[in-house]
Amino acid sequence: MKEQTLVEMKNKIDAITRIMQQFIYEQDNLRTLSVGTLETVKLLPGYDEAIKEMTERAKAKDVINELQADEQEEKKLEI
Repeated sequence: MKEQTLVEMKNKIDAITRIMQQFIYEQDNLRTLSVGTLETVKLLPGYDEAIKEMTERAKAKDVINELQADEQEEKKLEI
């Protein structure tokens, strides 16, 4: 390979490395922000009750989704 091509490839790799380092840095910042936000929300009054209600809703939604999936399977079998 020509020296110029190798220099261009090195420059591109260096640029990609810098981009990935910035991405990792930003990802770490987002993780820290997310954890801090979660811990703050946990301190709010009514947090435990809200979690229980959300869990019950999720369970109910799962049951509904399972029933719908069963109905669709039955329709496929009829065809």
